[in-house]
Amino acid sequence: MKFTLSWLKDHLETDEPLDKLAEKLTMIGLEVENIEDKAKALKPFTIAKVISAEQHPNADRLRVCMVDTGDGGAPVQVVCGAPNARAGLVSVFSPPGTYIPGKDITLGVGTIRGVESRGMLCSAAELQISNDHDGIMELPTDAPIGAAYAEWAGLGDPVVEINLTPNRQDCTGVHGIARDLAAADMGKFKDPVIKPIKGEFPCPVKVTVEDANLCPGFALRLVRGVKNGPSPEWLQKRLTAIGLRPINALVDITNFMTYDRARPLHVFDARKVKGNLVVRRARDGETLLALDGRTYNLDPATCVIADEHGVESLAGIMGGEASGCDENTTDVLIESALWNEINIAQTGRKLGINSDARYRFERGVDPAFMVPGLELATKLVMEMCGGTPSENVVVGKSFGDDRVIEFPITEVRRLSGIEVPQPEMKRILTHLGFMMAGPGPVVKVAVPSWRSDVHGKADIVEEIVRIFGVDKVPMTPFERGEDARKPVLTQLQLRTRRARRALASRGIIEAVTWSFITKAAAELFGGGQRELEVANPIASDLSDMRPTLLAGLIGAAQANANRGVNDVALFEVGQIFKGDRPQDQFLAASGVRRGFASSEGLGRHWTGSAQADVFDAKADALAVLAASGAPMQALQIVAGGPKWLHPGRSGTIQIGPQNVLGYFGEVHPRALEALGADGPLVVFEVILDRIPEAKKKPTRAKPVIELSAFQPVSRDFAFIVDRGVKAADIVRAAQGVDKKLIAGVNVFDVYEGKGIDDGKKSIAVAVTLQPREKTLTDQEIDGVAAKIVAEVTKKTGGVLRG
Repeated sequence: MKFTLSWLKDHLETDEPLDKLAEKLTMIGLEVENIEDKAKALKPFTIAKVISAEQHPNADRLRVCMVDTGDGGAPVQVVCGAPNARAGLVSVFSPPGTYIPGKDITLGVGTIRGVESRGMLCSAAELQISNDHDGIMELPTDAPIGAAYAEWAGLGDPVVEINLTPNRQDCTGVHGIARDLAAADMGKFKDPVIKPIKGEFPCPVKVTVEDANLCPGFALRLVRGVKNGPSPEWLQKRLTAIGLRPINALVDITNFMTYDRARPLHVFDARKVKGNLVVRRARDGETLLALDGRTYNLDPATCVIADEHGVESLAGIMGGEASGCDENTTDVLIESALWNEINIAQTGRKLGINSDARYRFERGVDPAFMVPGLELATKLVMEMCGGTPSENVVVGKSFGDDRVIEFPITEVRRLSGIEVPQPEMKRILTHLGFMMAGPGPVVKVAVPSWRSDVHGKADIVEEIVRIFGVDKVPMTPFERGEDARKPVLTQLQLRTRRARRALASRGIIEAVTWSFITKAAAELFGGGQRELEVANPIASDLSDMRPTLLAGLIGAAQANANRGVNDVALFEVGQIFKGDRPQDQFLAASGVRRGFASSEGLGRHWTGSAQADVFDAKADALAVLAASGAPMQALQIVAGGPKWLHPGRSGTIQIGPQNVLGYFGEVHPRALEALGADGPLVVFEVILDRIPEAKKKPTRAKPVIELSAFQPVSRDFAFIVDRGVKAADIVRAAQGVDKKLIAGVNVFDVYEGKGIDDGKKSIAVAVTLQPREKTLTDQEIDGVAAKIVAEVTKKTGGVLRG
C-alpha cells in the first residue's frame, strides 16, 4: 500500500515529522517498507538554460552546448547527444559528482570525442520520473534558472509504502491509516460527514441479484451529461506518485476511491449498456474481453455483472472493454457493491488476475460504506465532469451485522502483562471507531463495520496493546522450575535441518517437488499400491503418493536439461509413502547429479574428468548420514540396490540386513527410458527415520583428549581371500584386535589376475598403530601384526599373501 505524505495529511491534521510518523506506523502494526523522497534524491539537479548548441567537431550526432546554470558564474560546457538540444532550451542540469539514478552512475568530468564535458543535461528517464528517454527534458521558458528542479516541479512529497497483514483491509485506504495514526497520538483525524447527493430523476437501469450469497449488496446511480477528459493535476500527481497511470477523470476517480477510502468502484458507459443489469453466475462458454486487453473464459463458479448483451464485468475484479468509459462518454453508471470474499479470491486465482479491486474485496470491504462511497464518488464526478445524478438504486444489505463483545478489562493485563488504565482503553478504542460502554469490570465493546477481523476478546486486547505500545510489554522469563527445559526441536527435525545444510554445503541446490507422481512412476519405484492412490487428484499425472523423492528430482533434472542446463545437482528432504499405515511414511533425503555437476564443483573441471559418478552419490549419502548422527563405524556398504538402479554401479548402505538406511548409484537405463529422462544420472536416497538414535549416556565430564606425543606406526597387509569376501569384513576383523591401539584400517588395493588363483582375490589394507603411553618396540609391533593376521584368517579365511 502506497501513499504520499500530503495525501495522508488530507485525513490527518499533524505537524509530526515524516520519520516519526514512519516509526509509529511500524510500531502499530503497519510496517513501513520504504520511503521514497524524490526531493532529497534529486536535490543536486537544477534548472538551467542552453545558451548555444554547436555541432561537435568530431561527431555528427553530438552537440557542444554552453549552459547557464544560474549560479552567477561562467557558462558550463556540456556535450549532449539528445536530438532536441538547442539554444534557448530550458532543461535540467546535473554537475559533476551527481549520482544519476536512471543510469546508476556518478557523473564526472569527461572528454567525449576530444571535447571536455563538465556536466549533463538530463532526460526524465535518467531522473526516474518517467520512461521518456527520447530527449532531454523541456521545461517552460519562465522556469527559474538555478532553482532546484525537484522543488520547482513539486516532487517534495515523499511516498510511503507499508506492508499490510491480510486482516487489515481497512488500511488499504489512506483514510484508515490516518485513523490509526490519530489513535496513536500522531495528530487529529479528519472525518467529515459525507452528505447524500439528491437525485434529480429515477435511475432508468434496474438491478437484479440472482444469488445474494455472491453479492450481499449492490448500489447503482446514473449521472447524465458528464464531460470526460483528463483529471485535475492534483489527482494525476497523486496517482502517478504511487505508480498508477492517469487515464481519464472517470477512471481516475475510481482509482482514487480505491486508495483513498478502500472502496473499489466501477463505472460503465451507460450508452454501451443495453437494458438492465443482472448479477449472476457466468454460463459455460461465456467470455469477457477485460480492460487489461485479455479475453477470459468463464464458468458458473465466476460471479459477473451482465446486461442483455452478455457479460460486462468480472464482479469485484475487473470491468469489460466493451462498456468502458472513454473521451466520448456522456452518461455514466457508477457501481458500488459488496462481494463474497471467498468467491473473489477463487475467481482471481483461477483467472490469474491481480487487480487493486480484487486485493481489497477478497479481504473484505466496509459494508456500511457501500452507499456513502457511491455518494462521494458522485460528488467527485460532478465536480470534475459535471452532470446530473439520478436517484440511487440499492439492492440487498447496505450495512454489516452488529457485533458487540463482552470484554473484561482485566484481559489486557492477563494477555499482555501491561496495566492500561480504563480511561486510556476507552480513548484508544473510541479513536479506532469502537464504542465502549459500561463501568466495568466487564464492559460492552461495539465493533465498527470496517473491522471485520475483530471477533473476540483477544482481538480487542491486540487493538489496545498495539496503540498503547508493544514496546511496553514487559520481558517475562518462562518459569523453569526444577526440571531441565525440553528441547524445542525433535530428533527428526534436527536431522532434517542438518541434512539440508550438509547437502547445500556440497554445492547441491535444494528443490521442492510434488508429493504426487504418476501411477507408472510410482510402480517403477516400488509403490503404486491402491492404498496410495489419491482419491481426487489435482491432475491426471499426479495420481499416486510418491514412494521416493527421486521421481520428482529426476523430472526436475530433465526439465533443466530440456532448457539447455545439462549440468545440474538437486536435492530434496521430504516425506515418502510406502503404505497406508503411519509407520509406512518416512522422511527421506535424496539427490540427483547429472553431467559435470560432481562434488568437485559445478561446471567442467580443468582435468576434464569431473563428471558426476556413482562415488559422488555415495559421498553425498554418507555426508547426510554423518551430519544426521548415524554411527559411521557401524555402516556396511553392500553392492547392488533396488531394481531401478544399475546392478553393477550401485550400493546399499545398511546396519545389518534388517536396517537398510539408503541407496546410491547410477539410474538403470530402463528406468530412465520409463521416466523419459536422459542419462547418465547418479542418485542417492537416505531414510532419516531409520538412523538409530545415539545411546544416552550419563553427562559426566570427560577428560580432554590430547594428541599423542609418540610416533604412529603403519603396517601393510595383503590377504588372499575368496572372491566373495568383502573388504569391509577384513577391516572389521583387523580393527577388533586392539581398538585402543589401532587408530585406523584403510583398504588401498584389490587385485585379481596373474599370480592369484581363480576364484580368489588379494585385498591389501594399511593398519595404523598409535601408541599413547610409550614408543612401541619391534617385538610389540610384530605381536600386534601376528594377532591381526590370525583374526583375519579366523573371520574371513584369508591367508597372508607371500
